[in-house]
Amino acid sequence: MDAMITNVNTTLGTACKTMEDLAPWMRRDGVSAHDFQGIFAEATAFDGRRCSLPTTSDVYGLYFNKDLLARAGYTTPPRTLQELERMALKLTTYKADGSIRTLGFNPLVGFQQNTAATLGHAAGVRWMKDGDASVGSTPEWRQLIGWQQKFVRKIGYNKLKTFTAGLGDEWSADNAFQTGRIAMTLDGEWRVAFIAEQAKKLRYGTAPFPVLAGSGQHYGGGFVSAADIGVNKRSPCKEAAWTLVKYLTTDTAAAVKLANGIKNIPTLKSAAESPGLDAPAPYRTFIDASADPASDTSPVTEIGSTLTATVDDFWTGYQQGPGTGLAPGLRKVDKDIDNALGLRRAK
Repeated sequence: MDAMITNVNTTLGTACKTMEDLAPWMRRDGVSAHDFQGIFAEATAFDGRRCSLPTTSDVYGLYFNKDLLARAGYTTPPRTLQELERMALKLTTYKADGSIRTLGFNPLVGFQQNTAATLGHAAGVRWMKDGDASVGSTPEWRQLIGWQQKFVRKIGYNKLKTFTAGLGDEWSADNAFQTGRIAMTLDGEWRVAFIAEQAKKLRYGTAPFPVLAGSGQHYGGGFVSAADIGVNKRSPCKEAAWTLVKYLTTDTAAAVKLANGIKNIPTLKSAAESPGLDAPAPYRTFIDASADPASDTSPVTEIGSTLTATVDDFWTGYQQGPGTGLAPGLRKVDKDIDNALGLRRAK
């Protein structure tokens, strides 16, 4: 294998040592980190080495059903999580037996794209400090998780679980947002293409995902992730591999063709601005968000997805309970992450 494709959030940190430093080739061929949108160039380097460059990205935002919002008296989407909650509670309807008929927004972590990473961006949370986990010492984590847990309790955890269990598959035409079972949802840019194919009559809009009021997070960005590509250290054809990497990441026509084909967001600035990019209005929201200074991703570490999965595991359990033990629970999360990092770094 001459070229290696990884994901910045799950595999880059574990694979970077097996990849060549691209910096010498970049200097020679005039490739600059400034050629890429937002944080993508920064996110595809690790431990002081330029081990990869970004190809396409996923950007997350809010999808909203225009008809359902209009029936509840809303003409614009929420900009804060507190406003999202108020709107969602008003939009939620119930059957005669008290079960949920239509849900304004599903706050459960573990539902579709609701994760610690995607939701964490809304509060501008910090994951790491000086090489160690800092979830437990970051007040925004406590504020965000506390807000979400109270939101869950207002509807009822068991009601939400029962409703969620009866929804269609996320990746099928029975997707709950596409069928009108959920009025607002957190999702990636790819949903635009799914709706165009599977729910042509759905009247919907997209917007940046709301932020936690008081957290200092700027509205307009979103959580992002990217596929990245680099050169295998063991490749016998490194120059040819670099040529492929450079083509896929810095050639405007190639980047536009790739983004149009798989319906992801191009990371190359010239591709994102190209008239050849298929960018209907709902998709344009995610292009704009990808370049917003507030957009961010979870940090690249030696333990890959274990970093975010550790918070997910705690949060999915915490949301079921009475809302006690948050601070010690997050300190335990830090300890578990640091232990995993220590084991990996000792190898």
